[in-house]
Amino acid sequence: MSELRIPLAQRMRPKTLDDFVGQEHIIGKGKILRRAIEFGNVGSIIFYGPPGTGKTTLAYIIAESMNANIEKLNAVASGVADAKAVIEKAKRDKMLLGKDTYLLLDECHRWSKSQSDCVLEAIEKGYIFFIGSTTENPYTSMTRAIVSRCRVFELKPLSRSDIKKTLKRAISDKENGLGNLPIEMTDKAMDFLSDVCGGDARTALSALELAANTTPIGKNKKILIDEDVIAECLDRKPLSVDTQMHYDLLSAFCKSIRGSDTDAALFYAQRLIQAGCDPLIIARRLIAHASEDIGMADSNALLLAIAAHTAVEKIGLPEAMLNLSHAIIYACEAEKSNSVLLAMNAAEKDAVTLRDDNVPNHLKNHPSTNEDGHGKYKYPHDYGGYCKQQYLPDAIKDHIYYKPKNNGREKGLVRKKFRGENNV
Repeated sequence: MSELRIPLAQRMRPKTLDDFVGQEHIIGKGKILRRAIEFGNVGSIIFYGPPGTGKTTLAYIIAESMNANIEKLNAVASGVADAKAVIEKAKRDKMLLGKDTYLLLDECHRWSKSQSDCVLEAIEKGYIFFIGSTTENPYTSMTRAIVSRCRVFELKPLSRSDIKKTLKRAISDKENGLGNLPIEMTDKAMDFLSDVCGGDARTALSALELAANTTPIGKNKKILIDEDVIAECLDRKPLSVDTQMHYDLLSAFCKSIRGSDTDAALFYAQRLIQAGCDPLIIARRLIAHASEDIGMADSNALLLAIAAHTAVEKIGLPEAMLNLSHAIIYACEAEKSNSVLLAMNAAEKDAVTLRDDNVPNHLKNHPSTNEDGHGKYKYPHDYGGYCKQQYLPDAIKDHIYYKPKNNGREKGLVRKKFRGENNV
């Protein structure tokens, strides 16, 4: 029987923080998670983010750094009995050897409530430290009891430069990577792969490995990996535009939506797709502009944009191109208003700079009947659904953030704040 071949992505998995690429917002020098690891004080945590961003890798690095036992389970294949077995072993190791145990749980959002509950006591008493990894938002996909006992960290898609750094290391590494092969990868191929892998290091390394293992050695004794080879491995055509042109086309697409030019927006969307752009990038920009440039003038644009994004994500091209085009046309033809953007920016400015931001007494959580204003809250439903009273802090009580424009559904809108009815 031939020896089991370990995938390149697994062989290149970083073993220390110094080798880890990306996620500077949590493990950069001086950041909270790096400080916790360096001080040997990492408790139960949950990592969530897209595939290939280093969730499981970071979990292993933490457990190794803590000089602790590591027990790994997958939420899809494990049950209560598996978790209890880990806990019992962890108790023995804690009492007899004084050694901590980290339970690494992949796809932790797939655990049921009963499965989650079986580890709660062990986490609270310190028998185990829990490290969960998931692609889903734990605040909505996991039981609250588990989440409340963990520090949650969001991992971001890797940047283009992060992916390129990972690829270069894999090509040069003779021990775990492809350094023993005469690989020559063109700059355009590396740029293309870094662009289209969606910030997923695993996808990028898998494509590189496939290219290296299926490309014959040329006359120059090199394995030449160019754009066409990578495109074939990913089943994606290479970008027919350079990086600057890519961003210029994306900018033109966004400005065409804002300018209500349906034909131009459809053209630029197709130009990007035909050049190899990830359609999810277009869908995400459409969602942003549905609120930035259309907003309250036609809120249905946001719903349609989100629906198109879901279609692209779940169905994929070419079918979902119909849904994406549908949403683009709607966004272009919709009335425009930037009142949401202006209101958000104005509120953010006050929130950042305001110093006297005490909550009015009648809005506090435990009102009393003192003369200082406690207990004077007016319940709007007792006044027909609305009554005029102060909600903002005293320092900005007269500030106005949302100012309706005279377009679409905002036309003629008079905010309740200024109507004055039921002004009791």
